Amino acid sequence: MARGVSKKNENGSGGGNKGQLGIEADLFLSADKLRKNLEPSDYKHVVLGLIFLKYISDAFEALHATLDKDDREDPDQYLAERVFWVPKDARWSHLQANAKQPTIGKLIDDAMLAIEAKNPQIKGVLPKDYARPALDKVMLGELIDLVSNIGLGEEADRSKDILGRVYEYFLSQFAGAEGKRGGEFYTPRSVVSLLVEMLEPYKGRVYDPCCGSGGMFVQSEKFVQEHGGKVDDLSIWGQESNYTTWRLCRMNLAVRGIDADIKWNNEGSFHKDEFRDEKFDYILANPPFNISDWGGERLREDGRWKYGAPPVGNANFGWLQHIIHHLKPTGTAGVVLANGSMSASQSGEGEIRKTLVEGDVVDCMISLPGQLFYSTQIPVCLWFLARDKKNHKFRDRRNEVLFIDARKLGHMVDRTRKEFSDEDIAKITGAYHAWRGETAAIKKRGAYEDVSGFCKSATFDDIKLHNYVLTPGRYVGAAVLDDDDAPYEERFLALHTKLTEQFAEGHSIERRIAENLARLKA
Repeated sequence: MARGVSKKNENGSGGGNKGQLGIEADLFLSADKLRKNLEPSDYKHVVLGLIFLKYISDAFEALHATLDKDDREDPDQYLAERVFWVPKDARWSHLQANAKQPTIGKLIDDAMLAIEAKNPQIKGVLPKDYARPALDKVMLGELIDLVSNIGLGEEADRSKDILGRVYEYFLSQFAGAEGKRGGEFYTPRSVVSLLVEMLEPYKGRVYDPCCGSGGMFVQSEKFVQEHGGKVDDLSIWGQESNYTTWRLCRMNLAVRGIDADIKWNNEGSFHKDEFRDEKFDYILANPPFNISDWGGERLREDGRWKYGAPPVGNANFGWLQHIIHHLKPTGTAGVVLANGSMSASQSGEGEIRKTLVEGDVVDCMISLPGQLFYSTQIPVCLWFLARDKKNHKFRDRRNEVLFIDARKLGHMVDRTRKEFSDEDIAKITGAYHAWRGETAAIKKRGAYEDVSGFCKSATFDDIKLHNYVLTPGRYVGAAVLDDDDAPYEERFLALHTKLTEQFAEGHSIERRIAENLARLKA
């Protein structure tokens, strides 16, 4: 969820910047040592709740110090500055002073209840089970001491920023510790960065129909700040069906000071669309992959399925059409989906994909390397959708789709997971924005050109020849390699990949011939 020029380390900073950004990793290691036998899925709520409490208390105390004596205990003064009102016994200084008391768990629960009572916008969001017997009160006291040091000695604004980064980093680490389950609430930082840099949400309405812990929104606001825009020019909308994840999202956005309309219901966006009549400028989403039990049989005649009813056994094309339905006439979207969405033909998926292409809403397809996600090791892809590809500011892109093969990009950050570097993200987004004809991108990169093995601007005729399969590898071709420069392993892998694709294409042609012969025979 960040961008720049230098290669990032795990917490998103440039290397060697420990004084500014490196404390997250040290804090997490210290907090993890205190976890003992608690499961990460349980422990994350304990820790993140305390970080949230520290954040809102610090923000309250900073404003409290600037107000006149008569105004300091007036909740309206804080509401006007978008600061949570924190009652006296809920303030961090009170909890820190009692951290070693055996009643600390109940004091934290009481603090959470008091804050929700005074701030109804977060009612039901905060964790309130710190007094349970299974939670070691000595560990709680030590956690409070640890969190107390976050931002210590920093200016108020910088302290809040550090707390926000720590919260975000802890989210990512808990997602990694939980593995598959963790991926349900967290989209990796570099993937979100890529999505946001592609769409460039400077101003307007941003929506995520399955928003997880809110990473898409955090990065969208960062993008605006880093490019000199006004955060108030963005409005944030989201929906989440998992109540626990919805709470994480609300706390994550509150820690960042982001105003948002985030709805929860356990039926989800397909069956109880909280924003049925709303349209958005930007939609970013990482929906659950290949969901078979999405209740599609109850939605066969739904008005969102303009391009064909999605198969009952797979929600992928339901998500795409739900998102297109919510786009403004000039809106754009970026969606993470399983690779099968680019090529599957069963249950009518091939026909829906053909209709999407011919409807000219598919703008760009990107294939990603494997091992980017906590929840799955399989490679996935990005769909970029646009309602109006005749952009009057830039180049007319109608009847074209840009294909980018990014499978060779990324670097390993640990034994099991990859990340994109800032250079990787710049390479991908630079090609896309130059292809769109954007002046700034062309000045920086030069006019768009196809690059063998990486990117290809394909016409509808090209796509028709491939039977509307949208896998970038089919279009970009093999990279031009100098045998003296490319290691044998890379050359062998490239040839093997190409041969495998050609075998698959051959089998597809054989099937079509057999089907045609069968029809003639009948």
